[in-house]
Amino acid sequence: MSKINITNFTIDGRSVTANHGETILNVARREGIYIPTMCYIEKTTPCASCRLCSVEAVGVDGFVLSCNTPPTEGIEIVTNSDSLQTERTNIMKLYDVNHPLECGVCDKSGECDLQNKTLEFDVSQQNFTARDQERSIENWGLINYNPSLCILCEKCTHVCNEVIGDDAIDLQFGGYKSKVVPKDSDILDCTFCGECIAVCPVGALVSSEFQYSANAWELSKIPATCAHCSAGCSLEYEVKTVGAATAGQSEIMRVTNNFEFTSLCGAGRFGFDFDKRDVKDVNEFNKAIEKFKSANAIKFTSMVTNEEAMILNALKEKLGLKLFNEEARNYQKFMRAYSKVSGKLHHSATLDAVKQSDAAIVIGSRISTDNPGVRYALTTASRHNGAKVIYLHPMEDALMQNVVTQMIRYEVGTEEGVLALIAKALLTEADLDETSQNFLNSLDDGYLCAESNVGEEELEMIQKSLRRTKNRVIILGNDVINHDRAENIARIAALIEEYTDFSLLIVPSEVNTLGVSLICDLDEETSVNSVVGYNAKADYTVASFGEADLNVAALNQQEGTFVSVDNQVLPTNVAIAYEGYTLNEIAGALGVEAEYSIDYTPQLPQTSGFKATAFDDLENFLTHDGKDVRGYILDNVNREKSVKFEQIADLPEFNGTVIYSSNPVLQFNPYTADAKQLESDISLRGSAQFAAAARIADGDEVEIQTSLSSVIRVFKLDAELKGTVALNPNFDLGLERTLGSYRYEIAKINRVSN
Repeated sequence: MSKINITNFTIDGRSVTANHGETILNVARREGIYIPTMCYIEKTTPCASCRLCSVEAVGVDGFVLSCNTPPTEGIEIVTNSDSLQTERTNIMKLYDVNHPLECGVCDKSGECDLQNKTLEFDVSQQNFTARDQERSIENWGLINYNPSLCILCEKCTHVCNEVIGDDAIDLQFGGYKSKVVPKDSDILDCTFCGECIAVCPVGALVSSEFQYSANAWELSKIPATCAHCSAGCSLEYEVKTVGAATAGQSEIMRVTNNFEFTSLCGAGRFGFDFDKRDVKDVNEFNKAIEKFKSANAIKFTSMVTNEEAMILNALKEKLGLKLFNEEARNYQKFMRAYSKVSGKLHHSATLDAVKQSDAAIVIGSRISTDNPGVRYALTTASRHNGAKVIYLHPMEDALMQNVVTQMIRYEVGTEEGVLALIAKALLTEADLDETSQNFLNSLDDGYLCAESNVGEEELEMIQKSLRRTKNRVIILGNDVINHDRAENIARIAALIEEYTDFSLLIVPSEVNTLGVSLICDLDEETSVNSVVGYNAKADYTVASFGEADLNVAALNQQEGTFVSVDNQVLPTNVAIAYEGYTLNEIAGALGVEAEYSIDYTPQLPQTSGFKATAFDDLENFLTHDGKDVRGYILDNVNREKSVKFEQIADLPEFNGTVIYSSNPVLQFNPYTADAKQLESDISLRGSAQFAAAARIADGDEVEIQTSLSSVIRVFKLDAELKGTVALNPNFDLGLERTLGSYRYEIAKINRVSN
C-alpha cells in the first residue's frame, strides 16, 4: 500500500499505523487495545450513539469519538484517564435509569453488554430519576421486542439496512418514549433473518421461541457450518443437556453467530431442528447392505459432507457402481469448461470480494432466496461502497430493489446470448487472442438483442455505469450452471474474467455441491434397475430426512467438512448425537473401512486443491479483528488451456405458462421444511397476467404438469410479480425433489377446484 495512505500516530504511547479509511477504534481493536463500546458493530457504519468509545486526543479540547474519527498524522490518543472513567461511568448511569431489574429471567443475562458494562464501571445504584413510560411488548412473529429494555443503540436498524437490505425497522424518536418500530408499516415486514436479535446488546429483541427457555450459562456452544446453502456461514448450535425433553438427552435450543463480522439468514438461525432421533435397526441395516451389494447405481444429493462424498465414491469403485448426482455433475461440467479458458480449476471471487466491490453483475439466479449470503454481500457493497449492482433475470425481485441500480429482464432461456452480449460490451477495448476475437466478431448482435430482449441501450448503460468502477465482480447462478448451453456459457464467463478486471463468483445451489464436484467421479444419470438412493429417492433409500428405508444422521449430527462458495473447506461438528447408523458404518460392512468418517478428511483429493490436513487440526474460529480462520482455502490448481468457443445456439422460446423452481424466503431443502419455526408456504405464486394465461384465480387448487413431474399446489396472486412466469417451490418435496435441471419449465396448469 502506498505510504500516502498510511497514518502514523500513537495510542497510549504505543506507535501504531492506520490504513486509509480506518478509525481510531479500528486500529485499537486491531492492535488489541481495549476501548469500551455499547453501540458499535464492525460490519456497519458507526452508530455513534453511546459515546462510551470516547477517547482523548492530546491538544484537542473535549473528547473524541473513536468509532467514527480517523486519526491524523502524529496525533497522540489516550484511551484511559480519570476524566474518561468519569465520563463513561456517567454514561452507564444514564443507561441504567429505570432499566428493568429482571436479569434473573432476561434471555440476555450472562452475555448482556449493559450488564457487563454496569459491573465494569461499578454502577451499583440509580443516581438519576425519570418518569417511566408505559410501553407495551411487541410480538413480531419470530421476534419479540420489549421497548422497556431497549437502550436505543441503533445496532438493529443499521444491520437491517446496511447488511441485510430489508430496511424494515427504524427508530421512532419521542424523547423518553423513543423506540424501535416497523418502518412504514404497522407490522414487521421483513425476511426474519434475526440479525436484529443477534446484535441487540440487551434483551430488548429476542427470539420468541427461545424466550424464557434457557439461560446463557446453561448452553454448550458447538461451532459448525450452516447446512442450508453454499455460503458456508459460521454458526454455533447452542445445546442444552440438562432439563431437555428426556433426561440425559440433548436439545438444540438456538443458533447464534459472531455478529460483529458474520451474518445469518433466518433459515440458518431458526431452521436448526432437523436432527434425527433413531435407534439401530439391525435387520434393516442388513437389508441395506444387501441392497448396496445388488445395486447398479447410487443416486445422491449434495446435502452431504466431503467425507460422505469420499465414501460414496469409494463404494462406486469397490462395488463397480455408477454414481449419480446430476446437480453436482452439471457444476462439475461447468467448471471444467471454465478451466479450459481460464487455466484454473477454481473461480476467483469470494463473498468478501463482493462486499468490497463497487460494481457487480448478477445473472442466472434469484439470488435473494438462492443464496442470502450473496445478497448480504451485495447489500454491504451497495451501502458502504455505493456499488453499481446490475441484475439480469427474467423476473424482478422485490428483495433486491433497494440495491439494484440497473434491472434487465431477459427472456427465459436466453442466458447464453445475454452473457455473450455482455462479454462483447465489456471487451470492446481488450487485446484478445485471435480465437476469442473471432468468436465475438461472429456474434449476431441484432438477433441476440431481439430474441433476448436485452437492447443496445441497456448494454451502453452497463458500459457507462462501470466506467469509473475499480473492484468488479460477476456472479453466476444456478440458471446458467444447469442450462443446456452451460459449457459454452462457462467459456464466455472465463473469457470475461481473463481479459477484464472482473473477478468471477459461481454460486452452487446446495450446501456441498462444490465439494462433491471436486471429489466424485460422477456418471450421467440414466435409467437403470436397482438404484440405492442416499438422501434421494430410489429403489431403496438411505436418508437423513423423509420416509427412508434406513435413516442416517442429519448434517447437524455429523463431523465433517463442506466446501463453500468461497472455495473454503469448512469444518462442522456434532450438535446432537445420533444413535442410529451412519454411511461410514454401511461402507465398513461393504469393505470400505475407516474407524470414523473424519478419517477421510486428510485423504480428500489434493489434485482438486484439498490439503492433507486432519479434521482435528482444522481451525474453527474468527479472530478478534474478524479474520476467518475456519478450515482452509483450496489450493490453486492450474489446468491446461484449450480456448475454443461454440457458436451461440438459436435462443429458445418459452411460450405459454412457465414455472420457475424457486423457494420462498427461509426455505431451501427438506431440512428447512422440517423446521418448526420456519414458515412453510408451498403455494404456486404468480402475477395476474400469469393467472389470466393459465385461466386460474387466486386460491384455486391446481395441478402443475411438466415434463419432469406433477404436483398439486394452491395458487396465490402475488402483486410483486409480473409476466407469465410463476414461482413454484420444491423444498417441501423431500426425497422427490428434482435437482440438476434448468429451473424454468413450460407447464400445463389444470384447475382441480375453486
